[in-house]
Amino acid sequence: MSARASSDQALSRPGWVQAVVVVLAGLVAMGGTAALGLWAAGAADLPDGAFPRVVAATVVTSVGGVVELSGDVGGLAEPAAGLTVTPLSVTLVGALAIAAGFLRPLRHRAVAAAGELGAWAGKVVVLWLLGLLGLALVARQTFRISLGEGVISDIGDLFGLTPEIGFTTDVPLSLLFGLLWLAGVLALALLVSRGTPLTGRLLGFQQSVRPAAYAMVALLLAHVVLGCVIGLVVAATHGHAAETFAVLLLGLPNLAWLGLTLGLGATWDGRVEGPFELPMPHVLDQVLRSSEVQALNVGTLSEHDGRWWWLVVVAVVLVLGAAFVMAVRSPARVRLWRHAVHMAVALALTVLMICLVGRTSASYGLSVLGIGDLGGDLAGELFLRPRIWVALGLAVLWGLVTGFLGGLLAKRVRRRGPAP
Repeated sequence: MSARASSDQALSRPGWVQAVVVVLAGLVAMGGTAALGLWAAGAADLPDGAFPRVVAATVVTSVGGVVELSGDVGGLAEPAAGLTVTPLSVTLVGALAIAAGFLRPLRHRAVAAAGELGAWAGKVVVLWLLGLLGLALVARQTFRISLGEGVISDIGDLFGLTPEIGFTTDVPLSLLFGLLWLAGVLALALLVSRGTPLTGRLLGFQQSVRPAAYAMVALLLAHVVLGCVIGLVVAATHGHAAETFAVLLLGLPNLAWLGLTLGLGATWDGRVEGPFELPMPHVLDQVLRSSEVQALNVGTLSEHDGRWWWLVVVAVVLVLGAAFVMAVRSPARVRLWRHAVHMAVALALTVLMICLVGRTSASYGLSVLGIGDLGGDLAGELFLRPRIWVALGLAVLWGLVTGFLGGLLAKRVRRRGPAP
């Protein structure tokens, strides 16, 4: 038997059992992270045994799924609610688990046929969609809510209003976005890993795309690790450990990657109104709590605490470090201007991803007998959205500068061998 045939058989070994292990590992990791985070946030006390359903909804939203809020308070009242947020800690844990499982059978190969990779990925996709479908069907629940005290409560008692609010999943959209998420995870895993094969037609990407993709993943993970360290220090020294761990387990990348864009000079617009409270750090709430839209950037944050300028220092160190890593992993023949272009494109795509997944909005309100904007605990709004084009422009500028400098720094240490 030829070496080629032997290697082909080695790759063809991954079957349905291995695919089941990969998908289960990802779902268990995501569900466990979501459950621990929600438990730390106090969601275990939800009535009617809703906790597992809330966990399922959290996992669905973490991969782009659509969870819709709804309510029913009778014919004399009309509720309104909306929620758009991605728990990126759950997303990241799932992506790492699935990527690791997907890549494991592909090690020790130089080249793989497209059909072989497609067959292995197809098994994972089919089982992933089945698992996600089950979660989407489970993720639905209805709760009764209190009208509080005062006039609104009296009206409710008079007309026998029984307010309810709940959530359900848009199954088709959730499956579509979940499929796109998985495709992105598998594609990025193949691009980042040096020990896994690409098809013959894609070998050229090893010289340009792979080093840049690896550098961006390293940059994102470095910010998450740094944010985790800061969070643990805060939990140990400032109290409120449960709330801090809830943030770490549900939204750590949301804050860490927001900090990356702020360090690059980006601005986000937002507002917090009503009983909503932003997760730590508390200064975000101080800047955004207003009846008007507020700008969130290093400047506005530093008006409350000058230490926020450290975000710029962190960005300089970590982005330049990512550019250096990219240059070291690139072929020695790549010129400095190409390093700059590769870094600019990669950083711009990374910032675009953060801007798209980091958007946050939440609102709810109740109108009784046509009386809207009741205020108090019955109405609130929170949103945070980026100025995308400014952020992308700054990312390109940072990428050009750091890519050039990273190439210069890597000149004396770069291995002069074939493409990585």
